[in-house]
Amino acid sequence: MTAIANRYEFVLLFDVTNGNPNGDPDAGNLPRLDPETNQGLVTDVCLKRKIRNYVELEKEDDAGYAIYMQEKSVLNNQHKKAYDALDIKPESKKLPKDEAKARDLTAWMCQNFFDVRTFGAVMTTEVNSGQVRGPVQLAFASSIDPVVPMEVSITRMAVTNEKDLEKERTMGRKHIIPYGLYRVHGYISAKLAERTSFSEDDLELLWRSLINMFEHDRSAARGEMSARKLVIFKHDNPMGNAPAHKLFDSVKVERVDGEADSPARQYSDYHVSVDSESLPAGVSVDERL
Repeated sequence: MTAIANRYEFVLLFDVTNGNPNGDPDAGNLPRLDPETNQGLVTDVCLKRKIRNYVELEKEDDAGYAIYMQEKSVLNNQHKKAYDALDIKPESKKLPKDEAKARDLTAWMCQNFFDVRTFGAVMTTEVNSGQVRGPVQLAFASSIDPVVPMEVSITRMAVTNEKDLEKERTMGRKHIIPYGLYRVHGYISAKLAERTSFSEDDLELLWRSLINMFEHDRSAARGEMSARKLVIFKHDNPMGNAPAHKLFDSVKVERVDGEADSPARQYSDYHVSVDSESLPAGVSVDERL
């Protein structure tokens, strides 16, 4: 596979209505918050999980698109697939002394696992397959405005044990935010893509994943999450034509006039604009959704 030849940055806007976009296990699964600003947070790991899940659904059984970091997967077994395919005997915690074989092992992992060649992986476990720095990286997502977590009591009419049969109901709680619009920044390095063979086909799959990942992630806690806008910046030069932060500054998300005094409850409460005319030379913009 031929690696991409251009550097990219992107901005993704997504929202949640009456749901929990990313629970914090250290806070009783409350939606993650910045304690200083009360802005909502969604981790990069959470978003990468959704991308992996989408790719697994779209590319099921397609060669070269297996997912390395799967639920309940045993990573050493994943690494051993490379050793078996290349007929190399693994040595505990060590790569082969032959550097060519060591490179072949890591290259095999990149060729066969989409998330390894996309996000990278540290595969230096008992069965050592090397380490890869991925070309695609995501920051934490932050909500545009502060969010207010709510704790909602729920009831269950069924019981688990027969001894509890006479109980009328059991109680539980769900944590939600009424509405939040989140913004996340992403980075794609052409030079790092050369090392993992992250291709143009992989790139288009990534864009589809970002746009559609919430459509296949519905649950009681995330019933209404949607990707709202994807803004892609493409550089002519593989090393880039401008600093990423200057490109991100061209994407403005503001409250609609006259609505700033009341809490946002829908995407139309915001106005999104991209100042494409002031972009640096050598950078183009593609707006999707």
